[in-house]
Amino acid sequence: MMALETLRMSIRAVVSNRTRSLLTVLGIVIGVAAVIALVSLGQAAKSSITASMMSLGSNVVLVETRGYARLEMDDVQMLLDRVGTLKAGSPIYGTMTVAKAGTNASGIELWGVSHDFFSIMTYAMTEGRFFTEEELDGRQRVCIIGSQVHGDLFDDQPASGETVVFNGEQFTVLGVAEPKGSAMGMNNDNRIFIPYTTAERVMHTKYYYNAIFTAKEPGAGPAAADHVARILEEKFRNTNRQIEKTYGVQVDPFRVYCQDEMQASFDSITGVVTLLLSGIAGISLLVGGIGIMNIMLVSVTERTREIGIRKSIGARKVHILSQFLFEALILSAAGGVTGIVLGGQLAKAIGALGKLQVTVSPVAAGVAFAFASAVGLFFGIYPAARAARMDPIRALRHE
Repeated sequence: MMALETLRMSIRAVVSNRTRSLLTVLGIVIGVAAVIALVSLGQAAKSSITASMMSLGSNVVLVETRGYARLEMDDVQMLLDRVGTLKAGSPIYGTMTVAKAGTNASGIELWGVSHDFFSIMTYAMTEGRFFTEEELDGRQRVCIIGSQVHGDLFDDQPASGETVVFNGEQFTVLGVAEPKGSAMGMNNDNRIFIPYTTAERVMHTKYYYNAIFTAKEPGAGPAAADHVARILEEKFRNTNRQIEKTYGVQVDPFRVYCQDEMQASFDSITGVVTLLLSGIAGISLLVGGIGIMNIMLVSVTERTREIGIRKSIGARKVHILSQFLFEALILSAAGGVTGIVLGGQLAKAIGALGKLQVTVSPVAAGVAFAFASAVGLFFGIYPAARAARMDPIRALRHE
């Protein structure tokens, strides 16, 4: 009962000085809100990056050539034969062009790929089908269009069997790929895919800038990427020597990216940035704690006679100590709750601008509240102890 009465007295003391209490908790509110907002936005950014990486496919290994280096289909097959951890692969011929359908026209990315490309990238179709091995071997003028191209050229009406014209050639639309969104700064939906054999004929080339593979087992990507890099190092050892002689610039002939390694790198970066910013924001919590200690010291001085009266009628040190600690805890807890609500709303507002799905983690909210309460309790100990140590006779004489 004594503890309950002490709590009631603490609440009355806080409520009786509303303006001062509100100004005191402001530092705690700002600190908690900043931490909650930054952590929530960091987690949302991490989820967005993960979703973007997953849109690239599963266990993906990507080869990108540079300088004079180029790939051929034989190279893709050679890598599949020599690297036992790879399951499937496709060359990628990419270029920008303008596609037309009826009176509609749109600038698009034209990609020449194999039929394995769609399984590697985990594509699905909203209508129609993928091209077949026979259509690939026959260099057929068929294509699959992305969802944005579908909207631009066909106003989202059924497109299977319709004709699209680009690079002076007519192509029959086999189907429409489901929306994939953007990943790594690239719009996956503004593309038209054709058989790479057809791309060789239409674009008069047999060389490819990129190739994409998928590993057989989850987690096998890094080892597969390392094996691919060693093989390509042999192939392209002398390819860029002319650039180095002419311009004096050393150019890596290729780069091999592993999806698992890219994901781990992005997770590490977002984690460090979030932690750093949260640490900076957490400094305002300490500032808020100092504010609580300052106000509590003022409160102890103002209520010296009250303390003397309570001690003279039998209140012990523990009762006085508890009262002022409760007041500090109430202030910090109120600031913590307000900060969590405000930080969550702020994170959602900022996330909406960046098209991020923001949710406040219960763990982050719990940790922020506990830390805010601990800060208030820590900085409330000295004023409470000072009040508890007062001599009742001197306190009663205080004016």
